[in-house]
Amino acid sequence: MHRDTDPVETQEWLDALEAVLENEGEERVHYLLTRLARRASRKGTQLPYAITTPYRNTIPSAKEAKMPGDLFMERRIRSLVRWNALAMVQRASKRGGDLGGHISSFASSATLYDIGYNYFFHGPDSDRDGDLVYYQGHVAPGIYSRAYLEGRITEDQMDNFRSEVDGKGLSSYPHPWLMPDFWQFPTVSMGLGPLQAIYQAHFMKYLINRGMMPEQNRKVWAFLGDGEMDEPESLGAISLAGREHLDNLVFVVNCNLQRLDGPVRGNGKIIQELEGVFRGAGWNVIKVVWGRHWDQLFAQDKDGVMQQLMDEAVDGDYQNCKNKGGAWTREHFFGRYPETKEMVANLSDDDIWRLNRGGHDPYKVYAAYHEAVNTKGRPTVILAKTVKGYGTGATGEAANVTHSIKKLPLDDLKQFRDRFDLPIKDDDLESLPYFKPDADSPEMVYMRKHREGLGGFIPQRRRNTDVQLTIPELSAFDAVLKGSGEREISTTMAFNRVLGVLVKDKSLGKHIVPIIPDEARTFGMEGMFRQLGIYSAHGQKYEPQDSDQLMFYKESITGQILEEGINEAGAHAAWIAAATSYSNNNIPMIPFYAFYSMFGFQRTGDLAWAAGDIQARGFMIGATSGRTTLNGEGLQHQDGHSHILASTVPNCISYDPTYGYELAVIIQDGLRRMYGEQENVYYYITTMNENYVQPAIPEGDDVVEGILKGLYRFSEGQKNEAPRVQLMGCGTILEEVRAAAEILRNDFGVESDIWSATSFNELRRDGLEAARWNMMNPEAAPRQSWVEQKLTGTKGPVIVATDYMKLYADQIREFVPNTFVVLGTDGYGRSDTRVNLRKFFEVDRNYVAFAALTGLVKDGELDKAVLKEAAEKLGIDPEKASPLYS
Repeated sequence: MHRDTDPVETQEWLDALEAVLENEGEERVHYLLTRLARRASRKGTQLPYAITTPYRNTIPSAKEAKMPGDLFMERRIRSLVRWNALAMVQRASKRGGDLGGHISSFASSATLYDIGYNYFFHGPDSDRDGDLVYYQGHVAPGIYSRAYLEGRITEDQMDNFRSEVDGKGLSSYPHPWLMPDFWQFPTVSMGLGPLQAIYQAHFMKYLINRGMMPEQNRKVWAFLGDGEMDEPESLGAISLAGREHLDNLVFVVNCNLQRLDGPVRGNGKIIQELEGVFRGAGWNVIKVVWGRHWDQLFAQDKDGVMQQLMDEAVDGDYQNCKNKGGAWTREHFFGRYPETKEMVANLSDDDIWRLNRGGHDPYKVYAAYHEAVNTKGRPTVILAKTVKGYGTGATGEAANVTHSIKKLPLDDLKQFRDRFDLPIKDDDLESLPYFKPDADSPEMVYMRKHREGLGGFIPQRRRNTDVQLTIPELSAFDAVLKGSGEREISTTMAFNRVLGVLVKDKSLGKHIVPIIPDEARTFGMEGMFRQLGIYSAHGQKYEPQDSDQLMFYKESITGQILEEGINEAGAHAAWIAAATSYSNNNIPMIPFYAFYSMFGFQRTGDLAWAAGDIQARGFMIGATSGRTTLNGEGLQHQDGHSHILASTVPNCISYDPTYGYELAVIIQDGLRRMYGEQENVYYYITTMNENYVQPAIPEGDDVVEGILKGLYRFSEGQKNEAPRVQLMGCGTILEEVRAAAEILRNDFGVESDIWSATSFNELRRDGLEAARWNMMNPEAAPRQSWVEQKLTGTKGPVIVATDYMKLYADQIREFVPNTFVVLGTDGYGRSDTRVNLRKFFEVDRNYVAFAALTGLVKDGELDKAVLKEAAEKLGIDPEKASPLYS
């Protein structure tokens, strides 16, 4: 800082500023300073850089909105919630089984939730839809505790916390799959809550701007931990929220200064760091650093020494202040400057220790929430300073080990009881009784009154929508079912044709949500730009470069397409928001998220898992799928494992269709299941950019059923006495399988039945269910899997080839009654032509034919000598290195 060369002039400027502030207010001061800054910049003056404000509350105490409720009544209720949460976790730990649970996170954030419940969180049981609240995962005990007081959860359920197998328990964290009427969002996989909350708010604006949902001033609240903000997903989309002016979004970051194992920023200040990040992204930032007990100290700080001390101290210091007590704080914190030590001279050590942090002060929290919900044009983040393990005594309060504490010793329980004025006798403490006042007690009446005024209990989840959609018959897709004639097209193009039918459908059309990261032209979807428009909250303020073309880039405030940029995680989160709209908004939306298959489950697998938990309904389209289909691209782009990853999500239904008619059958049935029957599944369907003739759907009563179950006979070889094999494939490799059948017939006199295996994942699940039923019902007639039903009685070995790792097809091995040979694309991909890649990975027509001959030799149908002749004819090199290790 420069030396003050003219103190008199400096004081004149400061006096002038004070006069304007006092007589004309903050807005006038802001205007004048902005004008001065602009003038200085025009003259070339480099202004001091600052994106953070002093380390104190953003809202001055004189300007705080006043909390209208009964402070003492609310404290009693909050104390009961704290106690029952603590008791529930400790009782679970005492039962044995090492079930665990978390105390400290909710202990630090109880006031943050309590103020929301009493004044701000709108429920869905009124003339407006409810707010959406993303709870911090580790605070689940506190949310259960409040629900227990409200009569929504029984004592028996409380005593079965984390004991869910018998159906009576409470899930460890927010899990809609396990508690489908209670939790709305799975959030304990840290970082996904903030990302999904942003795109949830984004999608709500989308629905409003498209005229599908009225503006109801609903808010999306996301409660987060300061340590959680280190997750890349936590901050990765905040610029979108600022850019889109998502004033329906409120982040509340519980800044207790601690991660799971230690300080978040021991050598710095996490609140200041986050303030800078969010302010830079265009957010309204409200810091709630100090409680009202500090107000008098700041009032004494005429020379700014107290503020200087606050700005200089680091989070490691502040953690010690709470953990080591008032005497330590007096000496090592206030004692750094004579002026600040004098300020606390008349305070006892206990008084100093009781100087509260803003996140524990209901008045300060109320004022922050009030400003947040009334802020227009910007999202808001509230950075609330708290103490981790607040109230847990010497064992846990502000200690590095506090996150892992599951139970408190008796002395700390007594201290907890006394601190929160709980009516529990010493003799009862060790049994950890729940405490629930009578239904007509002042506390319970007060709670009910506030929730009734805000529209009912939260969280609560809508299982199904009451909006009925008419699902088109399969015949609506006749143009695809009839094939492409002599024209060669890709399944990606066939998908676009299916999508084109849907967006024009009178019932479904407006409910379709095409979602793309930034690859519409790659996938041939640019034709929808002009037809549907790309959603933009700002419309289109420029003339697009390609405006003179038929398929120009059209942005619109009512646009239907969500194009989220080069941002797979964001696009996936937008898909989840659309795929759960049936529950969150009572508006069923049908999202089709198209992406490079390699950048789906591999890159955003945690979101795919969360989508299953949250019971998303929609379609994910893995385009340019397969390890050998993508000409000229290399290792990072070639997918040989997305279906294996998809198989790990229990309610993800995945298919790898070869032909457009298969795609149409799958999508039509998916619409029926998800939007007609409201089944809690979602679909992953891979498509390819390789062009070939698309045949018409074969005749046969079981073709559609086989497509959906995962396997049907595409064609049958000639009926004769020649050796026979069963050739099986999916995706583009089925075309290689068909070519192999010609080689086998023409060059080796072998007949082939050809099978299209649209989903080995579904075949595996079907087989497992049959096997389980047979094990459980040994005296009944055994059931056959679909694979066994189709292949039993067929002649010859089964040869399967896919564009994925061998594991994908190999998972049905135990259900195949014949000799089974699997070809696949294990190993890293590389750049080359499709022909060379398929030869390299040993899945082309020649390798399929050679594998078939090998199977016949194994079955004793051919002499082994035929393999040497075949190898020479087919160009099979026995010395070739394995692609797995190449």
